[in-house]
Amino acid sequence: MAGYRINRITSDIKITLSELLRDIKDPRVSKLLSIVKVDVSGDLSYATIYVSAIEGYEQTVTSVKALKGAAGYLRRELGSRLALRKIPELRFVADDSINQSANISRIIESFKED
Repeated sequence: MAGYRINRITSDIKITLSELLRDIKDPRVSKLLSIVKVDVSGDLSYATIYVSAIEGYEQTVTSVKALKGAAGYLRRELGSRLALRKIPELRFVADDSINQSANISRIIESFKED
């Protein structure tokens, strides 16, 4: 039962943060930033958010630095939008999975051509 609750909270955090990222006015945060994955600890103390930008890994790292500065604002907004007793501390991590998957697709396509 607890696993279902954590999964639901993880999904709610991901959806709400996706909405909030569109409203951030910091120019360092990429407009093409996507949340790849969210991990929430079992006691709801921490939430690790894996983000990736389509522009590349350097832009993702720049966006993560800006998001770390805006973590307090994002946490407050999460608290006002979600009905949770405890709002987790947000930790942002740059993820390069979009570029890796594009590279794998290019490799597969090159083998198909041969």
